[in-house]
Amino acid sequence: MMHDLASRVGVVVSVSRSAAHTFSKPVVESITLLAGLGVEGDAHMGATVKHRSRVAQNPNQPNLRQVHLIHAKLFDEVREDGYHVEPGQLGENITTRGIDLLRLPAGTRLHIGEQAVVEITGLRNPCAQIDDFRKGLLSRVLVRDENGSLIRKAGVMSIVLNGGEVRAGDRIRVELPPPPFRPLERV
Repeated sequence: MMHDLASRVGVVVSVSRSAAHTFSKPVVESITLLAGLGVEGDAHMGATVKHRSRVAQNPNQPNLRQVHLIHAKLFDEVREDGYHVEPGQLGENITTRGIDLLRLPAGTRLHIGEQAVVEITGLRNPCAQIDDFRKGLLSRVLVRDENGSLIRKAGVMSIVLNGGEVRAGDRIRVELPPPPFRPLERV
């Protein structure tokens, strides 16, 4: 099953960044990933946490949320429920297609474009701001399975291992970590 994920090649649909702490990020032609920091010029760039609620808890904790990736299939799913969402509008830096990001284990490396490599640290924990963006959307990206467990669909978070420029159309190659695989948890 995991071999299936490793053999998949995805593509970058769109890239986004915002220098301000805004919920949505404008789409740009390209972004530059900086090793150990994140997206150059993005408000969440840094070796330590930049997300406001996390800074309030402990500003010295490592930033495991340097780059936010979302699968474009999520936009397709919520569109069926009447929600029109475009790349960058949920705050992601990289919108992808062709890889089931949510099924990848923690520690998976994504080779993006010619040089960039990010390592997946965990799931984005969607918050109430999503309902401020589109009323009712939170219930579509944070759902419960048949056992009552929460399923977070709002993408994955990662750190930058190797920097480089990323743009729409770039290929994404999956490199799984060595087993045993650890499931993604919220970060």
